Amino acid sequence: MKPPTSPSQGSITSEVEETPAPPIQRLNVRPLSPAQERKLVDFLEEKFLEVTRNYKKRSDPSSTLTTLQAYLEATHHMLSLILQIPPVDPNAPLRTSLLLRLTGEVLQAIPGYTPDTETLPLLLAWLNDLDHAWLAVMRGQAWDTEECRGVDVELPQGARCTPMSQTERTRLRSLLISGSDSLEEWLEGLNTAGEGSLEVTLQRLGLEQSFNELFAGTLAEMGSLRGSEINDPSGMIGTC
Repeated sequence: MKPPTSPSQGSITSEVEETPAPPIQRLNVRPLSPAQERKLVDFLEEKFLEVTRNYKKRSDPSSTLTTLQAYLEATHHMLSLILQIPPVDPNAPLRTSLLLRLTGEVLQAIPGYTPDTETLPLLLAWLNDLDHAWLAVMRGQAWDTEECRGVDVELPQGARCTPMSQTERTRLRSLLISGSDSLEEWLEGLNTAGEGSLEVTLQRLGLEQSFNELFAGTLAEMGSLRGSEINDPSGMIGTC
């Protein structure tokens, strides 16, 4: 799922230069000015309120978010903009806090819609982008809007990227694990008419493995892949 184009104020980072993969890409990672940051925060606050308002009245025809597809498209636009915040202080912590907020709200909202087979691939694409988004944030990377992945950058001399705190990582891990559990319960409401079970339906759609591996990249990066390492603080060291 390709992130949509940014709003009218335009991209807040420069274009990614064409380079042959792994090497560090030289992006413009200068921090936002105070005025730019205020404008961005104000815009996103308005979007958060708009999405919340329309989600609450999703059963009303006047809502712009009557379907899960509409909700995913609206919030993916926000995801794209948040990820374009430069991974350099004083903006890096803002990117983390906004992405935490968006993650929590989206994972809580999805079960409010009725699951259907037509929208599941779009949902998985959104969640896959979210997984890659958190990998970029934890690694202090900039976001490549074409490839939907993080890319390494060289920070200006003397600049730094504040890594996620242990509290933020704990909160993120909790959001992803509880969100995955909620999605698993939500899928039980999928219409599997004539196929006997949810597993059979997901297998037919080619989606079973994807749902089984939700957020695998992010959880593995934190050293907490839903296993015995969940309380291991060594997996929570900042990687910026």
